[in-house]
Amino acid sequence: MGRSAIYPGSFDPITYGHIDLIKRSSHAFDEIIVAVAESTHKNTLFNTQERLAMVREVVGDIKNVRIESFQGLVIDYARSKKINVLIRGLRMISDFEYELQMALTNRRLDNSIETVFLMPSEGLAFLSSKLIKEVVSLGADVTSFVPDSVAERLRKKTGIQKFKEKTG
Repeated sequence: MGRSAIYPGSFDPITYGHIDLIKRSSHAFDEIIVAVAESTHKNTLFNTQERLAMVREVVGDIKNVRIESFQGLVIDYARSKKINVLIRGLRMISDFEYELQMALTNRRLDNSIETVFLMPSEGLAFLSSKLIKEVVSLGADVTSFVPDSVAERLRKKTGIQKFKEKTG
Protein backbone atom coordinates (compact mmCIF):
# COMPACT_ATOMS: atom_id res chain seq x y z
CA MET A 1 0.00 0.00 0.00
CA GLY A 2 1.29 3.45 -0.94
CA ARG A 3 1.52 6.60 1.14
CA SER A 4 -1.65 8.65 1.04
CA ALA A 5 -2.53 12.03 2.51
CA ILE A 6 -5.59 14.19 2.89
CA TYR A 7 -5.56 17.89 2.07
CA PRO A 8 -8.71 19.21 3.78
CA GLY A 9 -10.21 22.65 3.41
CA SER A 10 -13.20 24.72 2.43
CA PHE A 11 -11.68 25.73 -0.96
CA ASP A 12 -14.10 28.67 -1.19
CA PRO A 13 -12.78 29.26 -3.81
CA ILE A 14 -9.74 27.20 -4.75
CA THR A 15 -6.75 29.48 -5.40
CA TYR A 16 -3.39 29.16 -7.11
CA GLY A 17 -1.95 28.70 -3.61
CA HIS A 18 -4.14 25.63 -3.03
CA ILE A 19 -3.27 24.30 -6.48
CA ASP A 20 0.43 24.75 -5.77
CA LEU A 21 0.16 22.69 -2.57
CA ILE A 22 -1.92 20.00 -4.29
CA LYS A 23 0.59 19.63 -7.13
CA ARG A 24 3.59 19.57 -4.80
CA SER A 25 1.86 17.08 -2.48
CA SER A 26 1.07 14.84 -5.44
CA HIS A 27 4.83 14.45 -5.99
CA ALA A 28 5.48 13.57 -2.35
CA PHE A 29 2.61 11.09 -1.84
CA ASP A 30 1.21 8.22 -3.89
CA GLU A 31 -2.33 9.52 -3.44
CA ILE A 32 -3.79 12.84 -2.31
CA ILE A 33 -7.41 13.24 -1.34
CA VAL A 34 -8.51 16.84 -1.62
CA ALA A 35 -11.27 16.82 0.99
CA VAL A 36 -13.78 19.63 0.63
CA ALA A 37 -15.49 20.35 3.95
CA GLU A 38 -19.28 20.25 3.57
CA SER A 39 -20.12 22.16 6.70
CA THR A 40 -17.66 24.68 7.92
CA HIS A 41 -17.58 27.41 10.52
CA LYS A 42 -16.86 29.76 7.65
CA ASN A 43 -19.66 31.50 5.81
CA THR A 44 -19.02 30.04 2.36
CA LEU A 45 -19.87 31.84 -0.87
CA PHE A 46 -20.16 28.60 -2.83
CA ASN A 47 -22.08 25.50 -1.78
CA THR A 48 -20.36 22.13 -1.48
CA GLN A 49 -21.23 20.95 -5.00
CA GLU A 50 -19.94 24.19 -6.53
CA ARG A 51 -16.69 23.96 -4.58
CA LEU A 52 -16.24 20.30 -5.58
CA ALA A 53 -16.84 21.25 -9.23
CA MET A 54 -14.23 24.04 -9.10
CA VAL A 55 -11.63 21.74 -7.53
CA ARG A 56 -12.33 19.04 -10.13
CA GLU A 57 -12.03 21.58 -12.96
CA VAL A 58 -8.57 22.71 -11.94
CA VAL A 59 -6.86 19.65 -10.42
CA GLY A 60 -9.02 16.74 -11.53
CA ASP A 61 -6.54 15.82 -14.25
CA ILE A 62 -3.73 15.05 -11.79
CA LYS A 63 -3.60 11.24 -11.82
CA ASN A 64 -3.01 10.59 -8.13
CA VAL A 65 -5.43 13.23 -6.83
CA ARG A 66 -8.93 12.31 -5.74
CA ILE A 67 -11.54 14.92 -4.85
CA GLU A 68 -14.22 14.20 -2.25
CA SER A 69 -16.34 16.02 0.28
CA PHE A 70 -16.61 15.22 3.97
CA GLN A 71 -18.70 16.16 6.98
CA GLY A 72 -17.65 16.50 10.58
CA LEU A 73 -14.17 16.17 11.99
CA VAL A 74 -11.34 15.66 9.53
CA ILE A 75 -9.87 13.15 12.01
CA ASP A 76 -12.98 10.97 11.67
CA TYR A 77 -12.79 11.29 7.90
CA ALA A 78 -9.09 10.30 7.93
CA ARG A 79 -9.87 7.27 10.09
CA SER A 80 -12.65 6.21 7.70
CA LYS A 81 -10.16 6.38 4.81
CA LYS A 82 -7.42 4.66 6.85
CA ILE A 83 -5.10 7.59 6.10
CA ASN A 84 -2.83 8.97 8.80
CA VAL A 85 -1.41 12.12 7.17
CA LEU A 86 -3.10 15.51 6.88
CA ILE A 87 -1.62 18.28 4.76
CA ARG A 88 -2.04 21.87 5.83
CA GLY A 89 -0.72 25.01 4.21
CA LEU A 90 1.15 27.74 6.05
CA ARG A 91 1.15 31.00 4.15
CA MET A 92 2.29 33.53 6.68
CA ILE A 93 3.29 33.64 10.33
CA SER A 94 -0.30 34.65 11.09
CA ASP A 95 -1.46 31.17 9.97
CA PHE A 96 0.93 29.39 12.27
CA GLU A 97 -0.88 29.86 15.59
CA TYR A 98 -4.25 28.66 14.24
CA GLU A 99 -2.74 25.75 12.30
CA LEU A 100 -0.61 24.64 15.25
CA GLN A 101 -3.64 24.77 17.54
CA MET A 102 -5.65 22.68 15.08
CA ALA A 103 -2.81 20.17 14.59
CA LEU A 104 -2.34 19.74 18.33
CA THR A 105 -6.08 19.30 18.87
CA ASN A 106 -6.18 16.69 16.10
CA ARG A 107 -3.17 14.94 17.65
CA ARG A 108 -4.95 14.84 21.01
CA LEU A 109 -8.02 13.34 19.32
CA ASP A 110 -5.92 10.73 17.49
CA ASN A 111 -2.16 10.65 17.91
CA SER A 112 -1.74 8.20 15.02
CA ILE A 113 -2.65 10.95 12.54
CA GLU A 114 0.15 13.37 11.65
CA THR A 115 -0.12 16.85 10.21
CA VAL A 116 2.40 17.88 7.57
CA PHE A 117 2.78 21.61 6.95
CA LEU A 118 3.69 22.90 3.50
CA MET A 119 4.48 26.44 2.50
CA PRO A 120 3.25 27.67 -0.86
CA SER A 121 5.64 29.01 -3.45
CA GLU A 122 6.90 32.47 -2.56
CA GLY A 123 4.74 34.31 -5.07
CA LEU A 124 1.57 32.71 -3.69
CA ALA A 125 2.09 33.07 0.06
CA PHE A 126 -0.19 36.10 0.36
CA LEU A 127 -3.23 34.47 -1.26
CA SER A 128 -6.31 33.62 0.75
CA SER A 129 -9.81 32.73 -0.36
CA LYS A 130 -11.19 35.36 2.00
CA LEU A 131 -9.08 38.12 0.44
CA ILE A 132 -10.00 37.01 -3.08
CA LYS A 133 -13.73 37.07 -2.27
CA GLU A 134 -13.35 40.55 -0.81
CA VAL A 135 -11.52 42.05 -3.79
CA VAL A 136 -13.76 40.40 -6.37
CA SER A 137 -16.83 41.80 -4.61
CA LEU A 138 -15.33 45.23 -5.32
CA GLY A 139 -14.93 44.37 -9.00
CA ALA A 140 -11.20 43.61 -9.10
CA ASP A 141 -9.86 41.21 -11.71
CA VAL A 142 -8.72 38.12 -9.78
CA THR A 143 -7.40 36.09 -12.71
CA SER A 144 -3.86 36.33 -11.36
CA PHE A 145 -5.03 34.67 -8.11
CA VAL A 146 -7.35 31.93 -9.40
CA PRO A 147 -7.82 30.04 -12.68
CA ASP A 148 -10.05 31.73 -15.27
CA SER A 149 -12.93 29.29 -14.69
CA VAL A 150 -12.90 30.08 -10.96
CA ALA A 151 -12.67 33.84 -11.63
CA GLU A 152 -15.71 33.56 -13.90
CA ARG A 153 -17.67 31.68 -11.23
CA LEU A 154 -16.71 34.36 -8.70
CA ARG A 155 -17.77 37.13 -11.07
CA LYS A 156 -21.18 35.55 -11.65
CA LYS A 157 -21.73 34.60 -8.00
CA THR A 158 -21.00 38.13 -6.78
CA GLY A 159 -23.03 39.78 -9.56
CA ILE A 160 -20.09 41.67 -11.05
CA GLN A 161 -20.81 42.51 -14.69
CA LYS A 162 -17.21 42.97 -15.70
CA PHE A 163 -13.89 43.05 -13.87
CA LYS A 164 -12.14 46.40 -13.53
CA GLU A 165 -9.07 46.85 -15.72
CA LYS A 166 -5.77 45.96 -14.09
CA THR A 167 -3.38 48.83 -13.49
CA GLY A 168 0.38 48.73 -13.15
